[in-house]
Amino acid sequence: MKKISPQLLRFLSSTLRGACISYICFIFYSTVFASPINVTDDRGAALHLAHPPERIISLLPSLTESVCAVGKCNLLVGVDRFSNWPKSVDTLPKLGGIGEVNIERIVQLQPDLVLIDQSSPAISRLHSLGIPTLALSINTMEDEHRTLKTLDAIFAATQGERVWQQIQAQITRANKQLLPTQKNIRVYFEVNAAPFAAGQSSFIGEILNRLELINIIPQSLGPFPKINPEFVVQANPELIFLSDSNTGQLQQRPGWNTISAIRERHLCAFTPNQNDILIRPGPRLGEAALIISHCVQEKMSSSQ
Repeated sequence: MKKISPQLLRFLSSTLRGACISYICFIFYSTVFASPINVTDDRGAALHLAHPPERIISLLPSLTESVCAVGKCNLLVGVDRFSNWPKSVDTLPKLGGIGEVNIERIVQLQPDLVLIDQSSPAISRLHSLGIPTLALSINTMEDEHRTLKTLDAIFAATQGERVWQQIQAQITRANKQLLPTQKNIRVYFEVNAAPFAAGQSSFIGEILNRLELINIIPQSLGPFPKINPEFVVQANPELIFLSDSNTGQLQQRPGWNTISAIRERHLCAFTPNQNDILIRPGPRLGEAALIISHCVQEKMSSSQ
């Protein structure tokens, strides 16, 4: 048998020692990052996962946006048909909406977890098929804060608080951009032409309040009430926020031609892309505040 040289022995010893250290490190980090996930969703249901999920389906635009905001867009394998931001999700399978989820396609995609609105009737069906769900409901700014914290827990990450602080900084900046004469004006935010409005208790109402604008829709009516158009006439807002597709019909509404905002053409008419940002309670709440602030500055410049 050929004798092994001392140099070769030292080399083999060093290599094996390095390999053992690498293996130990692998086991250590695998153990840390594979720690079980235990969270409670907005229905009070407990979710237990052996490790952070690697295949995610999101069935709500605001949840899709929140997943991407915390840096986990690459884990999405399917989304609802309304999710359109960021643009990368456009290539993902579209799986329906809240009331018309494509269960068969979801099963085929083999998700580790489905993020879903807590009111969705698909939850029980997914559970019966053994597909884990996390049911969330985002109606207020604090709901979004809680959602970001939950996503951090799900992904064993720490990006949610950074996103939340960015939202707060943008809202603060949006407020500071307004002159004193552009604050404390009466405003009406129309969500759609039914008309449904954004009340003071909605996330939109919270943004208006942070910008020191007076929302004519009282908190007692709820977050997004359907209102009598005569109510708006009586409240006589100085500025109206709405989708640009609805501006043409305002003059046809009985009595609305007497409203100050319409007489003075103080209308913030938002594009479809802007509207998505404004009516979704997700990580772009700060952007929504900046959009509103910019329009207030533009439309109410004559008040300076």
